[in-house]
Amino acid sequence: MTPKPTGRIIQTDHGEDLVLTRTFRAPIEDVWASVTEPERTARWFAEWSGEAAPGRTISLQMTMEGDVPPSEAVIEACEPPRHLALRTIDGSGTWRLELTLEQSGAQTELTFIHHLDEDANTSQIGPGWEYYLDLLVAARDSAPPPGFDEYYPAQAEHYRR
Repeated sequence: MTPKPTGRIIQTDHGEDLVLTRTFRAPIEDVWASVTEPERTARWFAEWSGEAAPGRTISLQMTMEGDVPPSEAVIEACEPPRHLALRTIDGSGTWRLELTLEQSGAQTELTFIHHLDEDANTSQIGPGWEYYLDLLVAARDSAPPPGFDEYYPAQAEHYRR
């Protein structure tokens, strides 16, 4: 079964943002740990090393991208357990990423934002973030990870600008 795309591209005062959300039946601190602690991010996104603090640069080694060189991420904001903003830098350019967490009762909602450059290939980027966020869901549930071919090219048209 092909996962349905959930994200949307919205207009902002500064351009366009790709916005995706996921909801977890867990306290905010536990979801925060899933997106910030190196041993937990390695399960779904990337191994990282370095001193994690605003203004500092960490090294990211993507876990599902094959044999690609590490990239750098500058931490622009970190307000545990609610907000994290990064600027990643690698061979494909610079990406500005942000996530916020909000707890309501026993659930925590994660909102992921990719601040898009004018020439961003959203038909590839959107399915990629859907995949990574579903990897996060699978890692948290100890479920088998989805395959990327379930997302791309199946979701490309949804994200085409």
